Amino acid sequence: MTRITTPTRTGPLTRLALRMARRKTGQLTGRETATMIEPLEAYAHAPPLLLGYGAFELAAGRVEGVEHRIKELTALKAAAIVDCEYCIDIGSSIAHRAGLTDEHLLALPRYRESGLFSEPEMLALDLADAMTRAPVEVSDELYGALREHFDDAQLVELASNIALENMRARFNAALDIGSAGFTEGMVCAIPEAERPAGAEGTPRELAEPATASA
Repeated sequence: MTRITTPTRTGPLTRLALRMARRKTGQLTGRETATMIEPLEAYAHAPPLLLGYGAFELAAGRVEGVEHRIKELTALKAAAIVDCEYCIDIGSSIAHRAGLTDEHLLALPRYRESGLFSEPEMLALDLADAMTRAPVEVSDELYGALREHFDDAQLVELASNIALENMRARFNAALDIGSAGFTEGMVCAIPEAERPAGAEGTPRELAEPATASA
């Protein structure tokens, strides 16, 4: 359960922003209606942040220099590393609609050994991994390899996409915003968050059909 309650009183501009967000989320995930927008409902407590964040999301969605499939892959990889349940849930749903298969989603932890991804996709996933781990370490070798497939504008778009997903994931994780059932009945990506040595248990796997929203 999220640590932040839905605001009971909002201004007209905030209500309009939330209504637009529900419609957009429904379009992205293939649902006729989508009320599961807990992150934005949290932002509604600070309307200027909600509007600014919404504008950034809108701008990011309109930049199309990088293949949509690659952007969804890298966002989902970042979400899996942070272990944001909401982001993994909605990201897996969007990834399915972008043409990625169950096998692609489940292979993300071992993408270089899977044989399922192209070289540009693997390099983009390398970048997502390097940007999401702490500390951030993007080597000159990785950057040089990326330059063979992406120009400057595409690299800015790709890095911004990954950084934006990190912001989403860490915001949601901090406020305990969990999965919302976007992938109910589907296969979902697997969390990859590192656990301290000696910690009991394993990360909760979201890969089982019909239980992804549990």
